[in-house]
Amino acid sequence: MEIDYRKDMRYKQAQKRIKDIKGFYVHLIIYIFVNIAIFVVSTRQTGFEEGLTRWQNYSTLFFWGIGLFAHWASVFGPNFIFGKSWEERKIKEIMEKDKKQLWK
Repeated sequence: MEIDYRKDMRYKQAQKRIKDIKGFYVHLIIYIFVNIAIFVVSTRQTGFEEGLTRWQNYSTLFFWGIGLFAHWASVFGPNFIFGKSWEERKIKEIMEKDKKQLWK
């Protein structure tokens, strides 16, 4: 019975991870389309050359981009920085230190 419980927990964790990843990609797609729309509308109203130089066209891109980066970091950051290979290296390092201390 315990094996089924572990499988169920892993399945639920995998579901949550997929939901988080999907949420990030939806956020990214909306970010791209909205910022393109803002740029197109703005450059049509002011002219293309003036639209390229207006801060308002880039402010949404910039500040929302900070939020998008934070979303990316929450979804991919911990595993990207502290992934399985990092964990394995640290475990081996700690075990080696403990082993050396035991032999002193």
